[in-house]
Amino acid sequence: MATTDSSSSRVSRQDIEDKLRALQGDVQGKVDDRRSTLLAVAGGVGVALVVVFFLLGRRSGKRRSTVVEIRRV
Repeated sequence: MATTDSSSSRVSRQDIEDKLRALQGDVQGKVDDRRSTLLAVAGGVGVALVVVFFLLGRRSGKRRSTVVEIRRV
């Protein structure tokens, strides 16, 4: 980082870029450490949602289906 001088207190573009890269590097390192855990959790949630939607769809289909009864006289 540039040193702050009393006569030159302007923040340069390079100062901002350096700070943003440092912040991004910290966050990216934490995400990389937990990537496998996040993928496993996301996969589990996805499977659970598919099962829930399947069961709700079956229930909805049973309620709306028509039963036709044919009798011979």
